[in-house]
Amino acid sequence: MNLKNLSKYILILITLIGAIGEGYAQSSITVTGTVTDKEKLPLIGVGIGGKSGRGTQTNVEGKFTLTATEGELLTFSYIGYNTIQLPAKAIMNVVLEENAVMLEAVQVVDVGYGTMRKSDLTGAISSVSAKDLRQGVITSAEQLLQGKVAGLTVVQPSGDPTQGSSLRLRGGTSLSASNSPLIVVDGIPGVDMNTVQPNEILSIDVLKDASAAAIYGSRGANGVIIVTTNRENAGKSMNYNGYVAVGNVAKNLDLLSANQWRAYVRENNISGAIDYGADTNWQEELQRTAVSNSHNISFTNGGKDGGYRASISYLNSEGVIKTSALNRLSGNLSAHQKALNNRLKLEASVFANRDNYNPVDIGIYERAYNLNPTLPVMQNGAYTQIGGTNSNNPVEVLMNRQDDQTRKRLLGFAKAEIEIIEGLKGVVNTSYEYNSQQGRFFWPSYSFNGQTDKGYARRSTGDYTNSQVEAYLTYDKIFDNIHRFNITGGYSYLINTYEGYGAERRGFDSDLFGYNNLAAGSDFRMGDVYSYKGEAKLISFFGRVNYVLKDKYMLTGTLRRDGSSRFGDNHKWGLFPAVSAAWRISEESFLANSKDWLNNLKLRIGYGITGNQDGIGEYKSLSLMGTGGGAYYDQATDSWKQSYGIVQNPNPDLKWESTAQTNIGLDLSLFNRFNVTVDAYIKKTSDLLYTYDVPQPPYLYDKMLANVGDLTNKGIEFTLGANIMRTNDFTWNANLVLAHNKQKIDKLSNDIYQTDAISSGNLHGLTGMSGVYTQIIKEGYPVGTFWGPKFLGFDEDGKFLLEKDETGAVVNQYLGNVQPKLTTGFAMYFAYKNFDLNIAANGMFGQKVLNAQAMNISYPGRLPGYNVLDSWLDNSHITEGPVFSDYWIEKGDFLRLQSLTLGYNLPIKNAWFNRIRLYATGENLFVITNYKGIDPEVNISGLKSPGIDKSVGTANDGDNYYYPRSRTFSFGLNLSF
Repeated sequence: MNLKNLSKYILILITLIGAIGEGYAQSSITVTGTVTDKEKLPLIGVGIGGKSGRGTQTNVEGKFTLTATEGELLTFSYIGYNTIQLPAKAIMNVVLEENAVMLEAVQVVDVGYGTMRKSDLTGAISSVSAKDLRQGVITSAEQLLQGKVAGLTVVQPSGDPTQGSSLRLRGGTSLSASNSPLIVVDGIPGVDMNTVQPNEILSIDVLKDASAAAIYGSRGANGVIIVTTNRENAGKSMNYNGYVAVGNVAKNLDLLSANQWRAYVRENNISGAIDYGADTNWQEELQRTAVSNSHNISFTNGGKDGGYRASISYLNSEGVIKTSALNRLSGNLSAHQKALNNRLKLEASVFANRDNYNPVDIGIYERAYNLNPTLPVMQNGAYTQIGGTNSNNPVEVLMNRQDDQTRKRLLGFAKAEIEIIEGLKGVVNTSYEYNSQQGRFFWPSYSFNGQTDKGYARRSTGDYTNSQVEAYLTYDKIFDNIHRFNITGGYSYLINTYEGYGAERRGFDSDLFGYNNLAAGSDFRMGDVYSYKGEAKLISFFGRVNYVLKDKYMLTGTLRRDGSSRFGDNHKWGLFPAVSAAWRISEESFLANSKDWLNNLKLRIGYGITGNQDGIGEYKSLSLMGTGGGAYYDQATDSWKQSYGIVQNPNPDLKWESTAQTNIGLDLSLFNRFNVTVDAYIKKTSDLLYTYDVPQPPYLYDKMLANVGDLTNKGIEFTLGANIMRTNDFTWNANLVLAHNKQKIDKLSNDIYQTDAISSGNLHGLTGMSGVYTQIIKEGYPVGTFWGPKFLGFDEDGKFLLEKDETGAVVNQYLGNVQPKLTTGFAMYFAYKNFDLNIAANGMFGQKVLNAQAMNISYPGRLPGYNVLDSWLDNSHITEGPVFSDYWIEKGDFLRLQSLTLGYNLPIKNAWFNRIRLYATGENLFVITNYKGIDPEVNISGLKSPGIDKSVGTANDGDNYYYPRSRTFSFGLNLSF
């Protein structure tokens, strides 16, 4: 080849290369954009790649940059979202849609001292995200879970904003101890759930069975509720959430009006009846339209290496009874920072709130039911008073008293997590919790209740602290891409301290001091001053191993050893083991052809032992001396002194209550739309604590706290989540939870400590009911069993006919129980373009309620001095006073429309706002029930009076009492800046 031809070929080659380069330059572009979800929130770590092999991920703001060929198909993939492909162009704003089933599988669940993917779980664990929690006016955090978790019964026994709700998971496990689940907040066990405000909760995980809860040992018998808060949000944001709410009493008792009272007196020619000339509805005189408001503002600034979040909230919740209110100011600050090339992570958080609240004297409603409706509230500028038992003016009792309570909560923790080597992490978590209660009470000398004592004042304070240190190691490792191990081992140290004091005085020359100068009172009595202090320690070692093979076979083993100062000398340490396994049947080859409709099918089985030490107070295993034996005269000092004596027998065998639980569960996902979970369980609690009568001698005291009884709970739970419809403009989701639990007391006695039965459910305070008990704790029956005479009808004189035996004695027998056979919760969510609608309902079925309220005010002897129910006019043939029988026991079934929320997202997004949402919520809109009383949802916890609807008792002793529920409408605004 000559030089001329070579030059020609080189020139042609250069021309071709240039043409190719020019063509490439024309088709190669830089793609920039953002990936968000349908709520326009950025998605972090979305994988983006094309056929050219180039790829990237979105940053903390959801943004990305990528070089690609124009028109090249780019794949956007993210866990829990549908993968999509779009042609490349210079600017791309991509919206990914959630895949409900995929999200369910990869959802991260807090299991205690670590997290797991939901698809890897072997225990019974339910999770509730913030968007699914109960909406509306929330005064206690427990209300957020009502109707949301199968097997978790949340009872709000009254409408009192100053009182909380009771929690019970899979039936009660104790007679003496608490039946409430252990609360864990951001990894700190034993925290008051109300320390955290609802706006700060990100998710709640509920550990139901022993295989899941055994990691918490002697505190896990009632299950565990793990609360995770907003601590590590990415990006910069500022949000405001607020509402104003208006509430009125939903229902009152239908008593005789003044005109009905007058007509009855006239038609029955009742002499001596006094018509005072007024027309007074005493219930309504105690009530008001309650106006409440809440405001929360939060700030977030987070990046890949660290960030912070701050929040402050204010709640002013008025009660529908005059003077009752809750005023809460709360705030939290959390920060996290990474260092050492992201191998070290430091985290700190502080939560604090202060409640000022005003409870009411619950006896006012008993008086409101008693008083003559013709009696005026006031006469000549003063409150009207008439003689008679429980007949003083309830409005005067309400208004002429001062009850100011303050409750403070503080939780602070610091956490350090370091990656020692690949897969091995060490965690140290230290925390301090402080709760304080201050009480201030005053009856002035001119008040009905204070006039005898010439004024009465009381102050009290109590402090409670938890100091805790926990350290543990976790090791995650995958071998050969099919074996996945997670191993956790750690140590925990907890010291709990409580102390307090109180004082009261009478005999004040002036009411000006109120409760602020007790020394001004001249009437001092024995017992007016008291103080107390106690301390307990708990030391624990724990470990857990999770093993997953081929994402199909899962095995979990847990072991915890607890040592407590509360336990007796012979049982200082307890061991709590658990094991569980799961099989993802849907991943087997014989179901390979079912992938188009069967997304997940997993079988779970677990067994474990957990404990409950809450029934053992401090020093209960020791011999104690105390006052109360009477006074004696000391000649040496020429004075009377208080004697001391034995007030508690020692019990070196005292220990925790132990619950062994077996759980079998099934998880099922179908058609990428439906998620079903079914669990069946048996819980056997042994070594039940109860205080027994013992002989003297050999014992020095006649009572003994001992571990004796056995109790069983059996049940089944069902959860259905449905992604019914999802289009570009319309979304329809639904959730249903159902649970059935059956309880039975198996044993109450042994060779040493014995009792045939324990009477409970007293009616003390109701007319003619002193010493009457309506319930029994007895082998073969559940707690809360109604026990008494069966009603057969009325005789010709209008008196109760009760079933009797051949000797003529009234037969006491089983009359039903207070525990529901079925609990349910139902929720629906609709979204159409910028509108959204949330509907939530909850119900309980199969339980009985004693309508002691009606029994107390439905007999002729009350007229004309007292009032009666309007319905009594149709039953005026009853001539006998209150007689307890199943005549007054009613079905307590109900279904409540808990809340309905309609929201609208304004189509505004500018330099000022990212999101503006307006909403309106109605709560307690209606209740479907055949119960004749005011509301069938009464307290079912404790032994004193579960399932009894009455207007006497106190809020602090486990008794039921009446405070009307409100029907509330709130109007809110959510802003995102």
